[in-house]
Amino acid sequence: MASQTYGMRKAALVRQLAAGSGAVGLRKATSNLFREREKVKAQRLDVRGFDNVLGVDPAAAWIDAEGMTTYDDLVLAALACGRMPAVVPQLKTITLGGAVAGVGIEATSFRYGLVHHGVREMEILAGDGNVYLCTPDNAHSDLFFGFPNSYGTLGYALRVRARTLPVGRFVHVEHERHADPAEYFAALAARCDSSADFLDGVVFGPDELYLSAARFVDEAPATSDYTYEQIYYRSLRDRQSDFLTTHDYLWRWDTDWFWCSKNLGAQIPLIRRMYGRDRLNSRTYTKIMRWNSRWRLTAALDRVTRRHRESVIQDVDIPIARAAEFLEFFTREVGIVPIWICPIRTPDPARVFPLYPMDSALTYVNFGFWDVVKTRAQHAPGHFNRMIERKVVELGGIKSLYSDSYFTPEEFDALYGGEAYRALKARYDPKSRLRGLYEKCVMKK
Repeated sequence: MASQTYGMRKAALVRQLAAGSGAVGLRKATSNLFREREKVKAQRLDVRGFDNVLGVDPAAAWIDAEGMTTYDDLVLAALACGRMPAVVPQLKTITLGGAVAGVGIEATSFRYGLVHHGVREMEILAGDGNVYLCTPDNAHSDLFFGFPNSYGTLGYALRVRARTLPVGRFVHVEHERHADPAEYFAALAARCDSSADFLDGVVFGPDELYLSAARFVDEAPATSDYTYEQIYYRSLRDRQSDFLTTHDYLWRWDTDWFWCSKNLGAQIPLIRRMYGRDRLNSRTYTKIMRWNSRWRLTAALDRVTRRHRESVIQDVDIPIARAAEFLEFFTREVGIVPIWICPIRTPDPARVFPLYPMDSALTYVNFGFWDVVKTRAQHAPGHFNRMIERKVVELGGIKSLYSDSYFTPEEFDALYGGEAYRALKARYDPKSRLRGLYEKCVMKK
């Protein structure tokens, strides 16, 4: 069993790190980062085998798994015990360790916060070569709270114990249309105090906004299938009520990568059938995206058509009181639709994560937008992304760092806990074998 060999595999990885010198990186099977990085020479730690669920304790409400375990496997193990991770990010290939080192969110976040809010303990292989057991109240609580949003620049999560929730057999979803942004966000705020189990939404335009509230049920008259010919995000416009199995609800966005599958032809019925059910998923689309990035086919097409494009792939969190203001700015200046909407509340004000600071007194709204802006005029690199960053800061929000960022070092330091980060770096990676957070996330090194 993986739980019996975990200690031996952990010790072997520690020896592997100690045997090398200089810069360190990971050799892994999956990544959900959307920023191109310079290829740098580094010792590669092979963590591909750390992808096992180690245990589920329904009574104690936790699941124990290795850092490279995908949420696809994590959900299957939890559902078999009548549970689910408290927050299940939208794509099957996201790993547990990645969702903690980055920022993971989903439709339970209005009640349970981000993925890292549900973590109980971690074993982290730090840059200094030691493995630390980190909990909220032990000698390494600083690393426990400082690890989220560190993106592997302090260490790597080898094992994570995370909170789980009880589930029902089915999920009943109700879609509510609004035509006014202020009214929409007021309704979203009110729903955060309701008995719903899940809350999210989609904006198709400034006068077409959908709020989706869902709850567990034990019976369903029939269930919808969005794993093949039917497309979930389109159903919001056609249905007021829907039923899915719990498994299919948790992965409702994965089949079409939300709606980004349209860029790969996967929403054209004939091409969709050619993909086949087994290849309609984020894993396939990511492989195609990486292949295109390597061979730069779209860049060649842009040169032929004399169009300029900028990828705008971002998740930003805005205080709900300023959400309508951000939406007005975004639809006017950037214009990408649809936009995913997800409310977030911090479940425990006593837990402060300095590298991703959020005001525990506020409800935030996550805006997720993932597309390209095409223009005839040529802009400076990062023109639209930089514009978005400035607006997010102006409105008291914060953005995730999994894609392109353009902050100056001073801005980044102020926004992402620079002082706390330097203290953690000095304690757990004193020789800087791991790249710095700014170098990795902004300078793309």
